[in-house]
Amino acid sequence: MTGNTDDFNADELQAPEWVNNDFFLKVLTNCEQKTSKIEIVNVNISPASVKGDHYASIIFRAQLEYRVNGVHKTKSVVLKTMPESDGHKKEMLGKTDIFEKEISMYTKILPRFEKILRDVGDNTMLKVPCLYSALKPKQVIVFEDLVAAGYEVVRDRTLTMNEVKAAYSTLAKWHAISYKINLEEPQFFDEFQRGVFNMSNIAEEPFMTTGVVNFIDMLRKTPSLQAYIPYFEKLKPKLLESCRQSCAEYRESPKEGACYVLCHGDFHGKNMMFKNHKESDDMVNVMLLDFQVCYVGPNVNDLIYSIYCLLDEKLRLDFPALLYYYYTVFKDTLANIGFKGTSPSLLQIRQEHMRHKDLGKY
Repeated sequence: MTGNTDDFNADELQAPEWVNNDFFLKVLTNCEQKTSKIEIVNVNISPASVKGDHYASIIFRAQLEYRVNGVHKTKSVVLKTMPESDGHKKEMLGKTDIFEKEISMYTKILPRFEKILRDVGDNTMLKVPCLYSALKPKQVIVFEDLVAAGYEVVRDRTLTMNEVKAAYSTLAKWHAISYKINLEEPQFFDEFQRGVFNMSNIAEEPFMTTGVVNFIDMLRKTPSLQAYIPYFEKLKPKLLESCRQSCAEYRESPKEGACYVLCHGDFHGKNMMFKNHKESDDMVNVMLLDFQVCYVGPNVNDLIYSIYCLLDEKLRLDFPALLYYYYTVFKDTLANIGFKGTSPSLLQIRQEHMRHKDLGKY
């Protein structure tokens, strides 16, 4: 590849050997009519993301040139697979079910969510089209390339209010549909019972366990903040367990009146792509990404996470208004899709937010 390799993760500079013409022939056969004669002309592979965009996979972009029954075609695709280089990343992620979850999200869960929306005239897109997936011999998912369709990850600035509202609107529709399904068919989400705090091999990693320790260290080194040390010292022994309980609550000790949904689990700005109008630069659409740690839990878990991972310091001041906006979309979606039960009130969601407030401290 050409360009500055320092911008990319080291394990994404070279695609695995099995990512070759034979593999892409399988992908294209899955996309085109099965009886078509497909010939690969050229494949150009490059990293599909930059450092800091993600961790729990390796991702490549492939520019494909091929012929279908003699007709020349091109297609840009994105391939996501597990790390293959020996080391900590491979060892930690190899013991998880994150790829099984994500494949199920793209092939079973989100297609059903989208059908429910289409049936009531809502064209919201919840996922990028999945072109191919497999668990054996390799764990891999291949998607249409959103960059080729005009989408981009926002990297060099904070999100605008319009972008944030679009993200919350999509999340609210996702939450509403899953809320209804989970009440009516809870078995539909049987494979989504563990969030990242409940995956022992990840939850026990230093990057998960030492956050509050490092934070207290920072307080000690900052004279103007040392008054807060006793509070966080008291919180330190229980914080991780409190977060684990929040994520596991539906499975271990569900509460009456709580709003349990399929949580995204990693709802932050790098896990979404935005498409803007070429002439006006107005935002056209947002697409959520990365469904490896989805789980059934309180809807406020995604919302609390978003305060610190989606909003900048100015937009955080507007979170009460954004929560109200999320809630109106959530409630309207439940009504649109024919939910006959009692919807949680905005007050209940605010109360649940307070009950799970330790997630925000984490």
